[in-house]
Amino acid sequence: MMADTDTRELSVEAFIDAPPKKVWDIMTERQEEWWCPTPWRAKIDHQDRRAGGRCDMTFHGPDGEQMPQNGIYLAYEPGRRFVITDAVTGDFEPQGPFMIGIWEIMPQGEGTLYRASARHWTDEAKQQHAEMGFEEGWAACARQLKELVESGS
Repeated sequence: MMADTDTRELSVEAFIDAPPKKVWDIMTERQEEWWCPTPWRAKIDHQDRRAGGRCDMTFHGPDGEQMPQNGIYLAYEPGRRFVITDAVTGDFEPQGPFMIGIWEIMPQGEGTLYRASARHWTDEAKQQHAEMGFEEGWAACARQLKELVESGS
């Protein structure tokens, strides 16, 4: 399910039939297994999970494509959410901001509500992200996380 909660925000939500602790553990410790829509995959290059810490990864495509995704954590709240931006690198070098990404979980009944949001600096950046396939791509990642958690593997 996609929600537009702000004029420059895109988001995806999913209910995961598992307790928040299990969702959080898999979200953070097995990130490479769900972070990119298959057949793409993510490789964690470096993570310093704290506000101001580096968050570097590379996306690898099925035809050998490589897309570096480098930024920093703006917030890291264990068991609740993490927030990253691509506005600067881990060395605080500006790199043309595109978005702030927010991944969060909340208890919902016997399970967990997962929400992933992208906040953009401009309407044009939001539109570009939508046209790049935000809804399809981020919803695929949410499904991959849900399947990973609920399968118990």
